[in-house]
Amino acid sequence: MRFRIGFNGYSVKFSPFEDGRLAVASAQNFGIIGNGRQHVLQMTQQGLREVAAFDTQDGVYDCAWSEENENVLASACGDGSIKVWDVAAPPDANPLRSLEEHTREVHSLSWNLGQRTLFLSGSWDDSIKLWDVNRPTSLNTFLAHTYCVYGAVWNPAHADVFASCSGDCSLKVWDLRQPQPTLNIPAHQHEVLSTDWCKYNDCVLATGSVDKSIKIWDIRSPQQEVTSMLGHTWAVRRVLFSPHAENVLASCSYDMTVRLWDVAAPEDALLQVWEHHTEFAVGLDFSMLSEGLLASTGWDEMVVAWGEHEDPRAA
Repeated sequence: MRFRIGFNGYSVKFSPFEDGRLAVASAQNFGIIGNGRQHVLQMTQQGLREVAAFDTQDGVYDCAWSEENENVLASACGDGSIKVWDVAAPPDANPLRSLEEHTREVHSLSWNLGQRTLFLSGSWDDSIKLWDVNRPTSLNTFLAHTYCVYGAVWNPAHADVFASCSGDCSLKVWDLRQPQPTLNIPAHQHEVLSTDWCKYNDCVLATGSVDKSIKIWDIRSPQQEVTSMLGHTWAVRRVLFSPHAENVLASCSYDMTVRLWDVAAPEDALLQVWEHHTEFAVGLDFSMLSEGLLASTGWDEMVVAWGEHEDPRAA
């Protein structure tokens, strides 16, 4: 299924509650200048259709669904704000909140799976903030990165633990009960644009970098990566472990491809290459509710949802 959103796509996230529902973050003019839009799409027998859209004064670079309320989602905005929306509320009730503490672009959001009112934001102001969706101010600010924070993501098994990646080339692991990182890994020689935890092993992380590589890490032996996977020809923009298969990882890149990997088979790790985008591929997600269903978005203004055994160009 394909849908043209009219703005450049930045992020796509499947709803954890409603099968086939997608949140898509987008920006005008490749996010350099102009407005943004938070889209909500629904997969139907007739294809993808838009069920809600919220306009913002600056680009939207990421989004995250609430893990507590199926109608609530948050947007990471280029003006440093985080907008919280309610799809079921009347238009004049939105946004529910505008959280305005970051001093530069907010680049990532991650909702906590255990403490379901909490979420993290990572920003180009080098900071990570912890929020409770019911409170107007942040609960904590985490400062250790020395350049833009591109990702901050919760550990799937431990509600107090998260990982972050940055333009300072590092991967850091944090515990909410500690003011500083519990682990610092100089992960790549170039900026680290994305990180994600394995859903089946709470000690394993993946990182994707401007150096075109994807690395797998075990935080019990962080001195060296478990494996490094090459194949992308430009920067790796996003890495994401499958919620349904321990060793399966998806990635997307400025080389305009989406790829599927088997991290347990480094000699022959590449499982699939999809070439359905005609511009930078920057947003990617697996459906938690439908095994094998993926979605991607990119600067070509397209959102595509497809099964891993299908050709997304025909979707």
